[in-house]
Amino acid sequence: MLAKVEDIAVEYKAPRIRSLTVKLGALSHLDEEHFLHHFELASKGTVAEGAAVKVECDEDIHAPFAHDVVLQSVEVDRDD
Repeated sequence: MLAKVEDIAVEYKAPRIRSLTVKLGALSHLDEEHFLHHFELASKGTVAEGAAVKVECDEDIHAPFAHDVVLQSVEVDRDD
């Protein structure tokens, strides 16, 4: 996930990621607190460090992406 977020920053020539929204599938074996903890650790020293993260938890075990963590949106800071 972090690699995708960094790719988006490069694509938009953004010095940092302001915020992102992710959806945790019902069968992803993650809860919001666990995801946020790991994201905070993994993002240290990257363009995503300090980004606001909104987590949505899907309860539907039959959803097409029930096993996944899905990046739904990213907001970047730009040097325009």
